[in-house]
Amino acid sequence: MSIADIRTDYTQASLSEQDTDADPMAQFARWFEEALVAQIREPNAMGVSTVSADGRPSSRILLVKDFDQRGFTWFTNYQSRKGEQLAIHPHASLLFHWLELERQIRIEGRVEKVSAAESDAYFHSRPLKSRLSAIASAQSSPVADRATLEARYAQAEAQYGDQPPRPEHWGGYRLQPDYVEFWQGRASRLHDRIVYTRAPDGAWQRQRLQP
Repeated sequence: MSIADIRTDYTQASLSEQDTDADPMAQFARWFEEALVAQIREPNAMGVSTVSADGRPSSRILLVKDFDQRGFTWFTNYQSRKGEQLAIHPHASLLFHWLELERQIRIEGRVEKVSAAESDAYFHSRPLKSRLSAIASAQSSPVADRATLEARYAQAEAQYGDQPPRPEHWGGYRLQPDYVEFWQGRASRLHDRIVYTRAPDGAWQRQRLQP
């Protein structure tokens, strides 16, 4: 079989304007709860796309750690590739793909750092080894070999024990959405797409897009 012949017809569900909440955050919460009930593996996994100074996009998978009316929050190294790109262009797009439910959610908006207090609270809730790894790894920077990385981890462990502090270069980002699209797979590629865009006055406008 060639790659061009690989295809799946989506038949599980449909999505109409009447099915969706007027508030996209409430609609996201509803779909996220359904993903939990369906026992999807890591339903909080999302693609995060940023853009460099010369306009080149890059994407990676991260885990959303909170979402509410303020937006979608994740944590990472501020000096990583994505952190450097967000410092230049503080906008990003997120993508959740729940194949088992034949659903996608696309989210776009402005990104800002969360408060130091929020970053501290989350950092100290993490498993100890994850906290030590955040100290040991200069994320996105070259390293000679695995042994060097593990030596840096051992050094952090010896220095801080079970009380590692949050590094200043590590913390949270929050994306404040101005575009949210809910995609439900349908048969014959006539998919349902309901999109929300934020108006200048902050109100959400909802419409259907062609697949």
